[in-house]
Amino acid sequence: MHIEQLQICKICDLYQVSSVEVGQHSYWKIGDFQVHAQVLVTSWVVIALLLALPIAGTRDLQTIPTGSQNFIEYVLEFIRDLTRTQMGEEEYRPWVPSIGTLFSFIFVSNWSGASFPWRIVQLPHGELAAPTNDINTTVALALLTSVAHSYAGLHKKGFSYFGRYIQPTPVLLPINILEDFTKPLSLSFRLFGNILADELVVAVLVSLVPLIIPVPMMLLGLFTSAIQALIFATSAAAYIGESTEGHH
Repeated sequence: MHIEQLQICKICDLYQVSSVEVGQHSYWKIGDFQVHAQVLVTSWVVIALLLALPIAGTRDLQTIPTGSQNFIEYVLEFIRDLTRTQMGEEEYRPWVPSIGTLFSFIFVSNWSGASFPWRIVQLPHGELAAPTNDINTTVALALLTSVAHSYAGLHKKGFSYFGRYIQPTPVLLPINILEDFTKPLSLSFRLFGNILADELVVAVLVSLVPLIIPVPMMLLGLFTSAIQALIFATSAAAYIGESTEGHH
């Protein structure tokens, strides 16, 4: 009897741990679903910035680019070269928009959290944070990468794509299937963990010493945020390239 009560207590403790939230969330009720409102708000801000910059940079196109047009072309060349390096000369072109969108959204989202402490904006309920500070956003981005990975393989190889799961031997079938689940998990948790840790450190330092001390951490956060966006985009391009290789 005592053992059963102890087991019930352990289950209750696990349930309480699973209900712990990271940060304070503001919710919108849409039908039967609860949506993290602050993620949508900051995502819209990021999307607005991503739309405004290309519009401003391409308003008056010049043969010899200058200013914002030069910056836009540099970003496009960087994304094109990154995709081509990971996917190869023959396969990369159709995937430049997808990889570019992933990289741009994650980069601007990460930088918004590193350069601006969202938590200082007071809401009636909850608090603001960078979109990539929420596990739902990073998991969604990782799942999109997995869908693109499978679509690329099926589009290129047809049903023979599934032969990869029994290569080099059918014994590895469970491991190869498990690998497809671990890839999005590693992508999402790596991005979420790094951005969450950076924002928490900056928020604590701003609350304790609001003037000079937080600045070095914010600069370091800008650097690590850019690296995380690069790692995610590079990994996504590599996964997609992996699904199309070996086709003749």
